[in-house]
Amino acid sequence: MNVRRALLSVSDKEGIVDLARGLEKLGIEIISTGGTAREIKNGGIQVTEISDVTGFPEMMDGRVKTLHPKIHGGILGRRELPDHVKEAKDLGVQWLDLVAVNLYPFEETVAREGATLEEIIENIDIGGPTLLRSSAKNYRSVIVLSDPADYEAVLSRLKEKGDIDIQERQQLALKAFRRTAAYDKAIREYLSRRFADEETRSFSFSEGQPLRYGENSHQTAVFFRDPAVSEPSVAGAHLLQGKAMSFNNYIDADAALEVVKEVSDNAAVAVIKHTNPCGFATGESAAEALEKAWAGDPISAFGSVIASNLSVTREFAEFLRGNTVDHIGYVIEGGRLIPQKLPNKFVEVIVAPGFEPDALEILGRAKNLRLLESGPLNAFQRSEPTTFRKITGGLLEMSRDVRLVESFQVVTDRSFSQEKEGLALFSFLACKHTKSNAIVLCREYRPGFYQVMGMGAGQPNRVDSLRKLAVTKAQENIKIEYDASKQSVPFEKYLKKEMAEMVLASDAFFPFDDTVRAAAEFGIRYIIQPGGSKRDGDSIAACNELGIAMAFTGLRHFRH
Repeated sequence: MNVRRALLSVSDKEGIVDLARGLEKLGIEIISTGGTAREIKNGGIQVTEISDVTGFPEMMDGRVKTLHPKIHGGILGRRELPDHVKEAKDLGVQWLDLVAVNLYPFEETVAREGATLEEIIENIDIGGPTLLRSSAKNYRSVIVLSDPADYEAVLSRLKEKGDIDIQERQQLALKAFRRTAAYDKAIREYLSRRFADEETRSFSFSEGQPLRYGENSHQTAVFFRDPAVSEPSVAGAHLLQGKAMSFNNYIDADAALEVVKEVSDNAAVAVIKHTNPCGFATGESAAEALEKAWAGDPISAFGSVIASNLSVTREFAEFLRGNTVDHIGYVIEGGRLIPQKLPNKFVEVIVAPGFEPDALEILGRAKNLRLLESGPLNAFQRSEPTTFRKITGGLLEMSRDVRLVESFQVVTDRSFSQEKEGLALFSFLACKHTKSNAIVLCREYRPGFYQVMGMGAGQPNRVDSLRKLAVTKAQENIKIEYDASKQSVPFEKYLKKEMAEMVLASDAFFPFDDTVRAAAEFGIRYIIQPGGSKRDGDSIAACNELGIAMAFTGLRHFRH
């Protein structure tokens, strides 16, 4: 047994008695402090008080107890150096081979409502971080345990072989340094607010993985994970198959998953191209939602990233890669969309809570297709309250945009039916995830299920988003549907009926009534927008003049 003496001094007592009992059975002497020593003694385990080692009592209400040469000399001394060994012997310093320490609950105290400055200051640990840093620095000789979750595994290894290997020691040392860094970060941020009236930020991301390149091939890139985030995310998803994720894959997959995370009452699928939901639909099943989302822009959907809020089924996979399915793409000739058969529907990434075995077998035919398993989306709590944007020379922080509407206030003579209100909210959700200036047109393709039909994203003005993009795409999609269904009515009549039932969503208010009037030109009769313009009255008057229903939500969703 290479471990002969252990120091245990913890604030969080979880598992400490079991650890001490396991060490005692291995013949390891246990040294401890204050409340930890009492806890261990109450467990019927022999323990040496820290004061018996140092020759000093714990002082000043426990502020000083482990800060002593006989403790830190026993940790930091290099066993392989004769001079260190001689000094330790001459000065009566005995080696400490295992140190288990966790820290005063500073973060919890700060978060507790009503905590005073005095309480918070008293929960700044001094000796604990010092012990962790000393032990981690000398990891070759000292096993450092900063997390109760590691007690059982280390005990098991000690029982098995009397020691742990160097790689395990290194990982435990790294974990200790990460903990002290996070602890110092929390103290610095709190005291900066309290003493200097300023906000400070520092970050701790891990598992950095170099990517093939960045947004473009001449840029380098690395992907890091935030270990503090527990909600379902692309960053935390498991890659089941396919090539390594690229920089753009991560960006688009994150955009896709964040869309479908907002739908919990039905199946939902988002088809993302350059972070915009060019296709987005709900359905009775994930396969139905996928089919309707794909139809929202069947040209852009090729090479897209797809997210589903439900597990991927065989039917879902068949739609994309099935041998018995007609896979149709489109080329433009003479200003018209011409359908053509393709061997399959090419996509870059699919992210979903899970994948059924039959679906994995079908999708596995595309060896490069990346399949990301996010875990369940039906009951999660958002664990990341803020988001950041780096600019040259600075950093912007803001709370995440996790709300959809403040209210649903119909401000026109014409109203929304209950069904149209549901469609309007779906349209506004799609618009929320579309780059500004955004206009989205959506329809109810069958009772209770919705589909994006046209989208205008990232334009300098929203009239262009409507006239040149969203309406053009919606009319194009209706023409594809019309041709495929072999309708007996003239196309113009079919188009007019479809456009009249759609809802137009805008991510921000209308500064003038031109968007309303442009919408009316195309037969649109329902609008949802945030409201809040000084000229809202002009838009309302235009709606009443043209027979359009309009609702205000009270929240805008700029997306830059």
